[in-house]
Amino acid sequence: MNVEDFNFTLPEELIAQIPLKKRDASRLMVLDPEAASYKHEMFPALLNYLKEGDCLVLNDTRVLPARLFGEKETGGQVEVLLLNQEQEDEWETLIKPAKRVKPGTKLSFGNGKLTAECTGILEHGGRMLRFEYEGVFLEILDELGEMPLPPYINEKLSDNDRYQTVYAKHDGSAAAPTAGLHFTEDLLHRIKKMGVHVTTVTLHVGLGTFRPVAAETIEDHHMHAEFFQISEGTAKLLNETKDNGNNIIAVGTTSARTLETVAQKEQGRFKKDSGWTDIFIYPGYCFQGIDALLTNFHLPKSTLVMLVSAMAGREFLLSSYQEAVKERYRFFSFGDAMLIMKGSHNKWRQ
Repeated sequence: MNVEDFNFTLPEELIAQIPLKKRDASRLMVLDPEAASYKHEMFPALLNYLKEGDCLVLNDTRVLPARLFGEKETGGQVEVLLLNQEQEDEWETLIKPAKRVKPGTKLSFGNGKLTAECTGILEHGGRMLRFEYEGVFLEILDELGEMPLPPYINEKLSDNDRYQTVYAKHDGSAAAPTAGLHFTEDLLHRIKKMGVHVTTVTLHVGLGTFRPVAAETIEDHHMHAEFFQISEGTAKLLNETKDNGNNIIAVGTTSARTLETVAQKEQGRFKKDSGWTDIFIYPGYCFQGIDALLTNFHLPKSTLVMLVSAMAGREFLLSSYQEAVKERYRFFSFGDAMLIMKGSHNKWRQ
């Protein structure tokens, strides 16, 4: 399939630049691909599409405030983005400007509260940095770092917590699992009171999620790898949900990719697992792990819009996006949400 098959026109003013004051005040478009129909709802109406025994799966990764601003010993200003922790205090990073940062170059952040030395140059142009500090690195990062917001967001975030889900737990992401930003603790409590199971997986979102697809055909595109983890308790609960004929609802494409990674290896079942996944889901893919997907509205020609097209059908998904543009939905990370239901009417309406 051609990448251009997943293109659509999006007015720039529909790209949400700041989060809403209330997390669950967003809108929700509900898609039923089998009936080729959709409904316009507010996000709390999600409860109307859940039933006792269903399982809602959240990604509990936590975004690191991984953008640091500092200076070289010579006084030149630098911007550092942390990518991957290779060893305890050694990180793969991207630096701007990088040209004059060579092995041995020393950097300082927060008037010396955090320092670093370049220990190597990577093939993609990144730099390895070894950090030195007193205290706890993550606490210093919380104090000095900024959230690495997506490139299409131009506004500065006034509250870092608004780029974290209320259930964020495990540090490691370069971007938020944004479908989860709509949930409040109260809404999750109401869902649990209905008898809906709520469980978590972990997938640390990499910056590759924003990387454009360079290939002309999607079959030639290679996904970036991201670390995932699913516990024994979660796997057991998911298998019981399936056995009881109830629905597994993935909150976000990251949860979906985690669940499908495991389910594909286990012939539709789940077990405790962890590792790296580069699963690429696009139309023609057969879902084995999930029955529904809660997600945001994604970038044209992105791997994310390809994934949601695999569940909704490309033509129906793009027509739904046209409707969302017409109805002035808010797009991307701080935007509105979409619920895509897979499977028969009866399974959803019992």
